[in-house]
Amino acid sequence: MFEAATGDGPPLPPDGSDQRSREIRAAVEGLLQIRRLTLRRGGDPRTVPAAWERGRPVRAVALALESGGVTPSSLDPSGARLSTGYRVTAGERPGTAVVEWLGAPGAGAAQEEAAALGACVPVLARLGWDALLYKGPRGRRFLEVEPVEPLDS
Repeated sequence: MFEAATGDGPPLPPDGSDQRSREIRAAVEGLLQIRRLTLRRGGDPRTVPAAWERGRPVRAVALALESGGVTPSSLDPSGARLSTGYRVTAGERPGTAVVEWLGAPGAGAAQEEAAALGACVPVLARLGWDALLYKGPRGRRFLEVEPVEPLDS
């Protein structure tokens, strides 16, 4: 079963992996098909996440980022951060996710985070997710991500 990279797993296959690219395309097409089947009033399936996604925002946001070509972070077998990229975790409120930009110690992720997270915002918006950039208590930035609300709700 395909699992989108959340940034807390092993490194993905090297760039251009045909197998991973096919899996991502199939997952996004399946997601859009679910949206088409559940949409009311003939709306655009790219603009509003389905109930399935709203119940699994970490997976859905990770899929949106990975399908948009954003690089996930990764961990080595001991759990140490191995590479720089996004990390998606559950938000404090139900139906939300948090996206951070993390890397190995000394890799410069903190200096990249504002630009990198800013680049995630339009990627998420293309699949119906609103993302707001915040600065946390230690000065680290993060995105709080929530689904776009349907117009007829």
